[in-house]
Amino acid sequence: MVDEAEEYIDFMAKYKDWISIKRIGIRPDTKPEEVAYYLAGIRSTIDSKAYSFLGIKTSVIDEFIGRITNGKRKSYGALSEVVNSINSPEAKAALADACGEHKDQIPLAEIYLLGKAISSIGFDISLNQGAMSKVFPDLKPPKKPPVGRKKKE
Repeated sequence: MVDEAEEYIDFMAKYKDWISIKRIGIRPDTKPEEVAYYLAGIRSTIDSKAYSFLGIKTSVIDEFIGRITNGKRKSYGALSEVVNSINSPEAKAALADACGEHKDQIPLAEIYLLGKAISSIGFDISLNQGAMSKVFPDLKPPKKPPVGRKKKE
């Protein structure tokens, strides 16, 4: 007989064509890091969709960030250079382009821009499953979908 979980963390979302279901049953032997790992996965799911729901074209910001971080490695010197670069006319133009007619959303796009800039050179800006897998080897990092196929959330 399987030990039935007494507690759960459930995340279910359906909005337009996006569907995401995540669930963990919590049993007496469930480790706290397993719970945190699933919560990090839920956050990742939410973060990846919130900007697109607002109509912010993250691909425009991603392209700009790719240009300013190209060839930079994880270091505080590189971090300083990148942060200074996001206060440029080119960055402001990328933000305006990403927001289109919704210029009032530029402060929200700036949040994405800063996070993307920092993470693009190798710094983690939030608890995530990849970082947790390095600290807790028993936790398996999320699989990347094969090239050309979309990841199911």
